[in-house]
Amino acid sequence: MLGQPLWPNPSGGQLGQLFVTMLKIGAVLYGSGYVLLAFLRGDFVDRLGWITEQQLVDAVSIGQVTPGPVFTTATFVGYLVAGPIGAFLATVAIFLPSFVFVGLLTRITNRLRSSPWTAVALDGLNTTALALMAGVTVQLGRTALVDPLTIAIAAATLILLWRTPLNSAWYIAAGALIGLAHTLVGAGNLS
Repeated sequence: MLGQPLWPNPSGGQLGQLFVTMLKIGAVLYGSGYVLLAFLRGDFVDRLGWITEQQLVDAVSIGQVTPGPVFTTATFVGYLVAGPIGAFLATVAIFLPSFVFVGLLTRITNRLRSSPWTAVALDGLNTTALALMAGVTVQLGRTALVDPLTIAIAAATLILLWRTPLNSAWYIAAGALIGLAHTLVGAGNLS
């Protein structure tokens, strides 16, 4: 069970703020969907306080087992905030700027890349996107890696990701099974 949203019966103002926040994030998002995590953390965890760091980690995990993983995270955050209508609005808002920008920029992309000044600016944006991803990875790692078991799972997964061509969904499923087994063994020791 996913639990109750922050606002089970959201007002128009709350839905509007959710939509505008996701629209803003979608409008400035550049480089990779993982850059989204920095913006989600900055707005929904730090600035607005609508979700916790742990809920963001959970949203990322849920997003990883679906197609379009990181943007599914935005849908889940919308659900956490305002239920099904929040999930719908967050999804529309996060994708809308991309559709508009792609439609407008398709004709001028080659000209932008051929100009030395704009090529350097785009390279700078790529570098910034990588830095944002690294920062979010460190912050989420601090939240998710809480004991020797989670650290061992993360280390083993990194090695396997590097050495094998398996889909990341298998690693997530294995981690979930290990976590479930650990919980059940821990519960068995308590009784």
